[in-house]
Amino acid sequence: MEKSVADTIRDITREHLEKGNGLLFGQCITAVGWIQHTVPPNAPGLVELPMADVSGPGFAIGAALMGRRPIFVLRFQSFIWLAISPLVNYAAKAKELWGKGVPIFIRAIATEGNGTGPVHSGCYHSLFMHMPGTLVCAPMTPNEYHEVWNAFCRQDGPVLVSEHRRSYLSSAEMPDQVRKDAVVTLFPISATRFSVLDAVPLLEKQGIRCNVVHLLWIKPFELNARVLEPLKQSGCGLVLDSAYEVAGASQSIAYDLMLATGLPVKALGQEDRSPGVAPRLENGTPTPQRIVDAVLGLLRKKS
Repeated sequence: MEKSVADTIRDITREHLEKGNGLLFGQCITAVGWIQHTVPPNAPGLVELPMADVSGPGFAIGAALMGRRPIFVLRFQSFIWLAISPLVNYAAKAKELWGKGVPIFIRAIATEGNGTGPVHSGCYHSLFMHMPGTLVCAPMTPNEYHEVWNAFCRQDGPVLVSEHRRSYLSSAEMPDQVRKDAVVTLFPISATRFSVLDAVPLLEKQGIRCNVVHLLWIKPFELNARVLEPLKQSGCGLVLDSAYEVAGASQSIAYDLMLATGLPVKALGQEDRSPGVAPRLENGTPTPQRIVDAVLGLLRKKS
């Protein structure tokens, strides 16, 4: 049986805690399903934090300074607004300013819908892109999670790992889809990668062929042939993200792609409004229909 993303995270964590002298810090680790079944039950090195979001990262930073390479879990990315200061004002700057690396594997979990409301939903990885010294990624497949963990182990700074609950049960990999007759290239980030896979068949029914180039690393974002050639071939692009569109990763990457190629590249992310508890007020990952509408609008302007 193929392992899911949750299985992969749990296996990596168990190996690190049992054989790598690791620690895992988080709130309510044991209380609600071992963090979506991503933490090995009763493994050594689990540290339950008090309900103090501002001070929690400080414990992980202290452990990293003592050589422990901790995993720090934010159960909801909304908590980033409280936890971010020690991570960006000390952990991210320590290597450059004081010559001391602070390696922390920050698991920030995005969620949306199901009545989670304004303070327990959302995706905010764009915040960490503003701070030098932090790597930012959004793995959605088992192999990608291994890649991210190996990258963390090769360096000595913080890595913001933007997870999404929609990925945990998935065991499928997501190869790029590039075709010669494509008229638009889609660059999905986070859970938009699942939405894009549903949107592409809808667009094909209307005679619109798409390239799909999946984005794992959003900082650093590399302008290499893998991302540039499909865009040049198709003539326009759309960067999609589960985070807010305004001043977010999607707009930043769209700008880089547009500047590098001179081609029209748009961004699509969360709408600029707060989510509510009622289903009609939810605000999350762009739906397949929103993606279809955005592509049609882009192609109309292009023509």
